[in-house]
Amino acid sequence: MSLTTNYLGLVLRNPIVASSSPLSHTVESIKRLEDAGASAVVMYSLFEEQITFDSFYVDHYLRSNADSFAESLSYFPEMNTYNVWPDEYLNLIRRAKESVDIPIIGSLNGVSIGGWTNYAGLIEDAGADALELNVYYVPTSLDLSGREVEDIYTDMLCQVKRAVEIPIAMKLSPFFSSTANMAKRLADEGANGLVLFNRFYQPDFDLDALAVKPHLVLSNSDELRLPLRWVAILYGRVLADLAITTGIHTHEDVLKGLMAGAKVTMMASELLQNGLRRIKEILSEMDRWMDEHEYISVAQMVGSMSQQHCAEPAAFERANYMKTLDSYRPIN
Repeated sequence: MSLTTNYLGLVLRNPIVASSSPLSHTVESIKRLEDAGASAVVMYSLFEEQITFDSFYVDHYLRSNADSFAESLSYFPEMNTYNVWPDEYLNLIRRAKESVDIPIIGSLNGVSIGGWTNYAGLIEDAGADALELNVYYVPTSLDLSGREVEDIYTDMLCQVKRAVEIPIAMKLSPFFSSTANMAKRLADEGANGLVLFNRFYQPDFDLDALAVKPHLVLSNSDELRLPLRWVAILYGRVLADLAITTGIHTHEDVLKGLMAGAKVTMMASELLQNGLRRIKEILSEMDRWMDEHEYISVAQMVGSMSQQHCAEPAAFERANYMKTLDSYRPIN
């Protein structure tokens, strides 16, 4: 049977892609991902802040103004250890392309439109096979309308499309007032793929220090339900490949994502928690399931349980809300 899939015009040997994570920090780790069975790797994001500010000046001004905003310093890593800077990032892509045969997908994380989009072209020149735009934006202004927030995404996509010829995927937030319309707008503006969804890391309160602190929680399979629903709704309705990047931990998660309509399922938390061996285990379990259920290819199942092909399309809409509530019975 064939596990081959096509994403962003790239022919991939299976639908498991290593999503953006610390696992792509080195060439050696990227090679291990390939050996473990990953069909492609999304690079760790190059942040807008890394491009906009030279490391020396960022470090200088953070330190020289320490007394004026000390409470915010904990959100900034030491500049001499933080990730990699632009030139190093580009070199990492070049070296990775020389060392592995699987596609390398660059990742840009930002929110403003400016000179940093030039780095999209440099990432292409470094050899990246595609580019993922990870727009991490939390609109807190009371004067910013929903339409203006949406325009930030579409304007950024248009800027980058002008800078590169490689395929571009947009990594979306689940918080748009009309997710379906936003997906359509991005596809109409030329997005080759839509990645659902970006996980916005929420701050926590330290009650002893009476301070707000960063807090990272890795995903679990329960988080799959939200992107699963929207991929199933969008499949066949937008002219862009769909990818799921939240809640993929088991072979069942991968199969559900494919049947909803995703071309690939992206994985990071499972690999960070349980090791790279999980990719081959999941692929083996997929093989067994497909054999038992008489599937001969991944392509055969993509979108087979989307809203378009579901016997109960209302299951993805409001009717399912009432049915779910009505089905719950408290334990006496």
